[in-house]
Amino acid sequence: MQIGCHVSISGSIDKAVDNAIERECSAFQIFTRNPRGWHVKELTKDDISNFKSKLKASKIDRFATCAHMPYLPNLASPKEDGFEKSVKTLIDEVERCALLGIPYLVTHLGSHLGIGEEEGIKRLVKGLTKAGETKNDVMILLENTAGQKNSVGSDFKQLGEIFNQLKPSKKFGVCFDTCHAFVSGYDLRTANKVKETFDEFDKYVGIKNLKILHLNDAKGDIGCNLDRHYHLGLGGIGEQGISSVVKFANKKKIPIILETPIDDERDDFENIKKAKEFA
Repeated sequence: MQIGCHVSISGSIDKAVDNAIERECSAFQIFTRNPRGWHVKELTKDDISNFKSKLKASKIDRFATCAHMPYLPNLASPKEDGFEKSVKTLIDEVERCALLGIPYLVTHLGSHLGIGEEEGIKRLVKGLTKAGETKNDVMILLENTAGQKNSVGSDFKQLGEIFNQLKPSKKFGVCFDTCHAFVSGYDLRTANKVKETFDEFDKYVGIKNLKILHLNDAKGDIGCNLDRHYHLGLGGIGEQGISSVVKFANKKKIPIILETPIDDERDDFENIKKAKEFA
């Protein structure tokens, strides 16, 4: 199985590999920059070579690694300056992933800020298509959303409609977040419900397009639209559901990334241990 968590790059980007190994990860996700600002520090030759050499020396498959877009970009924004800035950041991130040899970049789909889903999706598709023109083999992964106000892409049918507009198709895939799916109304609490949910996902989006799975329990209940991740088995989804999702992802050979909290209840080490128990 390929399983791990989001790891810190604090100190230097190659420290991410050390942090992944320390947590006994066979997959991991990073931010390539500070996720809470627009400013970006260029990657140096040393940054790139150290990251690549550490990853190669580890037992972690390159195709079980991904980066995540920073928080500020909004690819569905109706505000021209914000939209342009967001698309530039997406292109920059694709290029940074290419330099580091990271094959996947996960992106949130953004908020239409009240102009309506149709217009928001047009903006989103325009921005993603522009980023898809980059000449490298990095795949941009669309992450399903929690269904918050003004968001797009929580509904599998809509997510599929967005995905199928993107060209070239080889530049795009999908990241499935269990917390987001659950709080947007998809039941994942039993083995049967997990099967039903992934059957519906397959119908509209396609399991073949699913490259990374974000494994998170949910702080809230089904359909609440609250994007609050929680420790595996202790939230609204629960042990039976999380266990069924892990088994599904392993069977399909989809790398699993945890984005669970670190608090007095549990840390990364304990959540990864729990995920391996569920497997």
